[in-house]
Amino acid sequence: MRVALLTTVVALGALACGKKGDQTQNQMQAAPPAAPAAASTGPVVEVKMTGNGSTKAGYEPASLTIAPGTTVRFINVSGGPHNITFWQDSVPAGAAAALNAGMKNTVDNLSGAFLTQPNETYDVSFANAPKGTYKGYCTPHLTLGMKIAIKVE
Repeated sequence: MRVALLTTVVALGALACGKKGDQTQNQMQAAPPAAPAAASTGPVVEVKMTGNGSTKAGYEPASLTIAPGTTVRFINVSGGPHNITFWQDSVPAGAAAALNAGMKNTVDNLSGAFLTQPNETYDVSFANAPKGTYKGYCTPHLTLGMKIAIKVE
């Protein structure tokens, strides 16, 4: 009985490992595919997300003015995880729906995905967004003053 059980365990292990040629395919299936970047229809402006992870964090630049239709690309440079979240009461009237449409893979209303890896990016499209000032912050680093103001004009 023990020999049969041992043989079954070894056989299942061999099946799980697959043939040598199948290992690459199995490894590829284990990692989820990367989400496609949001398509940009207008100019792209980059904002760096920086910090040391515990006492200093910020957006560079912390304020900017863009044209309607611009995409703002947030780049995790250091001190992550970082994200961009917009205060709902700080966006222009009627802008929340357009802004949510321009934010892919959100974690909450007006809250973008967390960037954990260096050079990882997150795009926010301001296509169809009304003119005005959009105030945002990094959820993990709000207490460190990581805030941004984006003016669409």
